[in-house]
Amino acid sequence: MKNDKQDQNKTSNIQVISRAANILRTLRDHPKGLSLAQIAKEVGLPRSTVQRIVYTLEQENFVTQASTYGGIRLGPEITMLADAVHRDLKEEIRPFITALSNEVNETVDLSVLDNDKVLFVDQIIAAHPLQATSQPGTAFPLHCTANGKAILAALPVSEVERLLPNSLTHYTEQTITNRDELLKELEVVRKEGIAYAKEEHIHGICAVGAIVTDQMKNIHAVSIPLPAARFYGNEEKLVTALLRTCERINRHFDI
Repeated sequence: MKNDKQDQNKTSNIQVISRAANILRTLRDHPKGLSLAQIAKEVGLPRSTVQRIVYTLEQENFVTQASTYGGIRLGPEITMLADAVHRDLKEEIRPFITALSNEVNETVDLSVLDNDKVLFVDQIIAAHPLQATSQPGTAFPLHCTANGKAILAALPVSEVERLLPNSLTHYTEQTITNRDELLKELEVVRKEGIAYAKEEHIHGICAVGAIVTDQMKNIHAVSIPLPAARFYGNEEKLVTALLRTCERINRHFDI
């Protein structure tokens, strides 16, 4: 009888953890927050059950109030855990992107999806008097950057449509501002595994980008930004080196 009760408690604890994880994943997909009723509908649980779990998560800072109207969003503790994961992954990936930078003699960036932006988390700077650099912690738009397009192409179409605003910001004459046109380009990126940005975000700056995934299936983009003068005519060399590096990183995380 005692063993049966212990088994029941174990099952109950596992179920609570699973439900809490489901709630956190749901809030991840709604960065502006959801009401308790909306969360309950999304996860298919009674509102009272969701309220108890959310209360416990809030006590541990895993969720927090999104507004004065009672909305709930992911809390600061999640950000701290994510930062720790990014730091560890950054250290694992750095030797690969350092080797890539040395091979092509260009700056190499590592970035991740951050809500509706692409966030730079690491960078290896090449020794050029003229170079394209962005400080780690800087966020760029998704629709007109090589790393942003690479990440978008790795996501389900429904997620891409949710992330993209109805009106795509115009940065240069080369920026794609039509959603349908961008979605068509992302289809090509999915097939070829490589994304381009040809002076679409900043005049005179081009880039190639591709994705890598870790053991937890987190998506990172590795990209090579450089002045247009060194880009045109060297695309094949850059793409070959980038894809080879991403393959090495993915094999590393498969071990």
